[in-house]
Amino acid sequence: MPSLTFLLRPGWIALVLVVVAFTYLCFTVLAPWQLGKNTRTSRENHQIDYSLNTPPVSLKMLLPQHDSSAPSAQWRKVTATGHYLPDVQVLARLRVVEGSPAFEVLAPFAVDDGPTVLVDRGYVRPEPGSHVPPISRPPDHTVTITARLRDSEPAVQGKEPFTRDGFQQVYSISTGQISSLTDVPLAGSYLQLVEDQPGGLGVIGVPQLDAGPFLSYGIQWIAFGILAPIGLGYFAYAELRARRKEKQAAPPAAEPMSVQDKLADRYGRRR
Repeated sequence: MPSLTFLLRPGWIALVLVVVAFTYLCFTVLAPWQLGKNTRTSRENHQIDYSLNTPPVSLKMLLPQHDSSAPSAQWRKVTATGHYLPDVQVLARLRVVEGSPAFEVLAPFAVDDGPTVLVDRGYVRPEPGSHVPPISRPPDHTVTITARLRDSEPAVQGKEPFTRDGFQQVYSISTGQISSLTDVPLAGSYLQLVEDQPGGLGVIGVPQLDAGPFLSYGIQWIAFGILAPIGLGYFAYAELRARRKEKQAAPPAAEPMSVQDKLADRYGRRR
């Protein structure tokens, strides 16, 4: 049987290492990454669908106190009575609404006998040079608002808040970061106003229900992780077969002559 020592050649060793590394990444990084995105998208789609077909409930049922959050109720429509805190507004910059740049205007809202919650009043379009346009102040009296619950976003690493055009600006709607920035204790989830609400600006709509390609991408990476070692095995087998055929096609090596045959051949030629 032909030797498998060809597998120890530097080229084959490099190929084996690449295939092993690729297979490892497929099963531990790439497939879980896409399948995780599919899980999150499916969860959000379910929450959106549920919220669209469920009447609003009191905010205090889901956020009873300042340290409350409701990740399982994202997009749920709620109502709250209270007042906006005066002179406290923060802008979330570099947002995209309906395909165009926007600032989202954030303001704390103190719920009567409940927590203070961050409210996304809606969006305004930036002026040339990314300057802030004039923004109307929210009502300064008690109002009742209807909004959708949203999960707090993680703060963007390396992007610190700053002040420009008279507004504190942030790169994500992180309730923890904005609470520290404004010295206002805030609940863990925030509110996104629906249309025709007191203090509302440009309405931010609900995302379309779309599962996206993440599940198929995850399955593809799993398939690639399975096929890569199979392909390596096939190439090794093909190389082995080629070597076997070469050996079978080579002429048989001449058998070494014994001493007697050599003497007989030598003296026979002399005669």
